[in-house]
Amino acid sequence: MVTKEEIFKELETVIDPEVGFNLVEMGLIYDAVCNEKGEAKVTMTLSTQACPLHQMIVQWVELAALKVKGVESCEVELVWEPAWNITMAEEHVKKALMGG
Repeated sequence: MVTKEEIFKELETVIDPEVGFNLVEMGLIYDAVCNEKGEAKVTMTLSTQACPLHQMIVQWVELAALKVKGVESCEVELVWEPAWNITMAEEHVKKALMGG
């Protein structure tokens, strides 16, 4: 059975080109699950609803999840609640983005 950790590890390869950090360390990936049939679902958000790379980032997430051994398909659910904010990012990301 594919674990959340295995999916998150692969999703760490997806970099937000605007800021140069991966989506996991930014706190944009909320959850990832995979059933016994290999059907994965990733719940995520974007830093802003007006993100110009919206479609590309969702596609990158889907492709990354499909690289995990045992994942046969992936659905990406984009949610806006809870709304992302900088406090959801890991410490080093906060410092870099907030100039601290």
